[in-house]
Amino acid sequence: MVQFFRNLAKNKVMLFMVLPGAIWFFFFSYLPLVGTIVAFKQYRFSREGFWASIAKSEWVGWDNFKFLFSTDDAYVITRNTLLYNIAFILLGLILSVAMAILLSELVNKRLAKIYQTGMFLPYFLSWVIVGYFAFSFLSLDRGMLNQILGWFGADPVQWYSESKYWPYILVIVNLWKAIGYSSVVYLASILGIDKSLYEAAMIDGASKWQQIRRITIPMLSPIIIIMTLLAVGRIFYADFGLFYQVPRDSGTLYSVTNVIDTYVYRGLKTTGEIGMSTAAGLYQSIVGFVLVIVSNFVVRKMDKDSALF
Repeated sequence: MVQFFRNLAKNKVMLFMVLPGAIWFFFFSYLPLVGTIVAFKQYRFSREGFWASIAKSEWVGWDNFKFLFSTDDAYVITRNTLLYNIAFILLGLILSVAMAILLSELVNKRLAKIYQTGMFLPYFLSWVIVGYFAFSFLSLDRGMLNQILGWFGADPVQWYSESKYWPYILVIVNLWKAIGYSSVVYLASILGIDKSLYEAAMIDGASKWQQIRRITIPMLSPIIIIMTLLAVGRIFYADFGLFYQVPRDSGTLYSVTNVIDTYVYRGLKTTGEIGMSTAAGLYQSIVGFVLVIVSNFVVRKMDKDSALF
């Protein structure tokens, strides 16, 4: 105990520095964990406040989870959530790393910054705005794609009624919006690589492709693993704006656009069952946590220095 207080006094400056972050985590990350009990109750509002509502709500155990996954849509929303996120992770990783390498190889650094800024801007756009951008391309009457098809004598396509196109559209829109941010992370790592490694490779006669394959990509592997592990932790989460705003909540597209988040939102809007939405959130969090632990364990077995913990 004496040693504990000595260490506390010794590191008091550092502790004061992390205190604001610790307070933020307590109030916005740890304190709300008490609310997970709602997932096991039939939550009903009480005039006496939130805690009274929890105390007076009926305990239903696993019924909220059963309701969530006993419907006919359970397989569809789980399949869509998983497959879309796998595509986002794999394609996003490949394209982000490739874009970062291309930007790092540009000789004109001012032009590289312009490209980098232009790629980074979509990340800050709201999905509402992105949804209207997509509508300007896909609208039946005035959409740019249908106008182009008309120039070639083809019939216009009812994009918001044809579900077969939307797996590709959603993947493209997500990559367009997210690649800029991810590529900046990888570009920062590339710029931190020791230049003497490239100089030595050039002296040995290595081509540009060999330098990328033997130096750049291996040096990027730790940050690639970390970013992938973090993405795996959210593989059961779906970007609500992408799957709700971009397809404009078209009922004919639910077979390919309905994911766990949009399903819970629509269920909450129609039934008002907060317990079910809390159960879905708890389910997503637990699965994500388990996936991160397992993935980190596998990475740790392969390369201890590349693991998160």
